[in-house]
Amino acid sequence: MTQQVKRAFKYRFYPTDEQAAELSRTFGCVRLVYNRALEERTRAWHGEQRRISYVQSSAGLTEWKKTEELAFLTEVSSVPLQQALRHLQGAFANFFAKRAKYPTYKSKKKSRKSAEYTRSGFKFRDGKLTLAKMAEPLDIRWSRPLSEGSEPTTVTVSQDVAGRWHVSMLCDDTITPAPATTAAVGIDAGITSLLTLSTGEKITNPRHERKDRARLAKVQRELSRKEKGSANRAKACRKVARIHARIADRRRDHLHKLTTRLVRENQTVVIEDLTVRNMVKNHSLARAISDASWREMRSMLEYKCAWYGRELVTVDRWFPSSKLCGTCGTIAAKMPLNVREWTCGCGITHDRDVNAARNIKAAGLAVSACGDSVRPQRENSRTGQLSAKQEVLTAK
Repeated sequence: MTQQVKRAFKYRFYPTDEQAAELSRTFGCVRLVYNRALEERTRAWHGEQRRISYVQSSAGLTEWKKTEELAFLTEVSSVPLQQALRHLQGAFANFFAKRAKYPTYKSKKKSRKSAEYTRSGFKFRDGKLTLAKMAEPLDIRWSRPLSEGSEPTTVTVSQDVAGRWHVSMLCDDTITPAPATTAAVGIDAGITSLLTLSTGEKITNPRHERKDRARLAKVQRELSRKEKGSANRAKACRKVARIHARIADRRRDHLHKLTTRLVRENQTVVIEDLTVRNMVKNHSLARAISDASWREMRSMLEYKCAWYGRELVTVDRWFPSSKLCGTCGTIAAKMPLNVREWTCGCGITHDRDVNAARNIKAAGLAVSACGDSVRPQRENSRTGQLSAKQEVLTAK
């Protein structure tokens, strides 16, 4: 059964000098309007304990345009400016709902340069996209076609630190679920092997950051020698940013191919609920953990499983998958990271990662069948084994 979803298609484009200048002005005006509105809201809240709504901020924007100081706001499209106010309204809604911290000001150097256009701010005809205040369509590199019959409802134009221009089109798309299968897989994430599957397959970690580490260190040394605020320092910054962008692009491409394969081949995918934010506090492994990008991989699995009718099961982070013998159920007392193979008291020799993946799969399938109301596993202090009532792991 098909389902309707919102799907973004992102492309690179190459603006003319006039288009680049217009977009740069728009980015600056969007940042200014956002910061001005945030300043007004902050003053009203701390000074008068009064909240300012989006409607009031929009009326304030109209008054700003009438002043001599901010008359230049009329030179760019009004749509991205209104969208900036809507984004600020959403930021405050998340803050008051305790889902996020208090909104912060946008920085000219550090914040992402972007502008969002709704339907009234662009024209899309015959495969050509023309933004408001522009006479010519954007020169887009169509690396993949839009879905048949779909048209963008929202367009976001951005420029990254490496100087590359991107346009993201949000479209209504129809997703057809993948053919049903009975296969299931447990996944153990690691560093030496990016993933170890319950089938025994080990997927090598490409280590994208390590491949460019020497080159990155060289350009970073060059950057450190440049005078702050100089044109040469800006050029050096772009060199560093281009290497980081290259690393991120290769990593994202590899994760997309890997997660798509796992979702297509398996009906049930079982993973661990890893707390990457806490794990990167280990300074010896932080760089390798960040390069593996487990959190991004999990996000991809979540939305792809939802799209294609698959089941994603997440087992509790405290599940002793590596220390648990998959044959007799005994839990080893200790399992240092340097131990890659171990022999249980029952005589079975385990590959640490393969055993963990199989235990994760077993726990996930038990949870999928029985529900998620069972307490986490606990070791029996007398026998060193799991009790019969504790063989299923709590999952999310």
